[in-house]
Parts: sequence; C-alpha cells; structure tokens
Amino acid sequence: MEHLTLTQLDAGLAEVRAAPADLGRVELIVRRPAVDEREVLDEGELDAAFGLVGDTWHLRSSTRTDDGRPHPDMQLNVINARFSALIAGDPGRRALAGDQLHLDLDLSEANLPPGSRLAIGSAVIEVTEQPHTGCAKFAARFGREALRYVNSPTGRSLRLRGLNARVVVPGTIRAGETVRKVTGPT
Repeated sequence: MEHLTLTQLDAGLAEVRAAPADLGRVELIVRRPAVDEREVLDEGELDAAFGLVGDTWHLRSSTRTDDGRPHPDMQLNVINARFSALIAGDPGRRALAGDQLHLDLDLSEANLPPGSRLAIGSAVIEVTEQPHTGCAKFAARFGREALRYVNSPTGRSLRLRGLNARVVVPGTIRAGETVRKVTGPT
C-alpha cells in the first residue's frame, strides 16, 4: 500500500476540518481482542472498568502509570472518522489505526478540551488530558509522513491522531448512531 504524502494529507485537511462540532456520528467501532487483531462491531458495550467490553485495554501495560497498569484515562482511543478514512485509503484498513471509536466529529482541542463529555447511545465518555500520539505501528501502517503530520502543531491542535477518553456512564453504542457533545469541561 502506498502511503499519502504531506501534500496529499494537506489536500484532505479541509474535509477533516468540516466535521461537525456538536452532533456527529459513530462511523466505526473497533475492538482489539489481542495484539494486532481487530474486530469491527455493529454494537459494543462501554464499561467504566473495562472500556469497550472485549477489548484488551484493561490488559495492556502503560508507561504512563507508576505501576505499569493500564492508564484509567486511556480506556478509549477516539479518532476523527474523516481522518482515518483519508489515511487508510481503503475502507477496510481503517481499523488498523488501533482506535476503538471512529467518530465523524470535530475532535480538536478547541472543540473538546479535557473534561468534555460525549453521549453515544446510552453511554457517556469523557475526554481526558492524556495525549494520543502516533507510534511505530501507526507509521508502518500509514506512513512516516502521516506520523509527522499528526504530531505537527496543526495535527496536535486538531487531534488528528485522536484523543483519549474514559467511560463515565456505561452503556450500549452502535455504529451509525449519533454522538452528541453534552458538556464542556467539568
């Protein structure tokens, strides 16, 4: 697969910026049952203790905690669906990003500062302060230019690599349903 150049990424940015600010849509729900495995779900359960039920978040160690346990503010990785579509090229490759939720919503820091909450189905998630940055796997799957792009000043302010969130109200979510910004920071 050929990866996008900086010029191609720039050309797709207007579409990403056009994502709705307050009322969007769940485009993709992806569970990671094991390392490098992906399951695209029509419906998922969000749980305050486990994140997306069946995902391995609760088993993954973190360098951001003192004891190496999974970071509670990194239960869910959320990416802008327009950006995941851009970098993936082929719709079947979108799940490779590793994010559990692909939302057609403006994920920028200006629109969703830490503490902002999103209602999805019967669940509510909260944006956390933990940054979501690209890694070697992201670069291998989507290209080094894409990794540089998401970590550029523009990429970081728009949260092109996505954001981290935690479940504050457990519930059921479904692909295709509405995601709604319910509050600003608490």
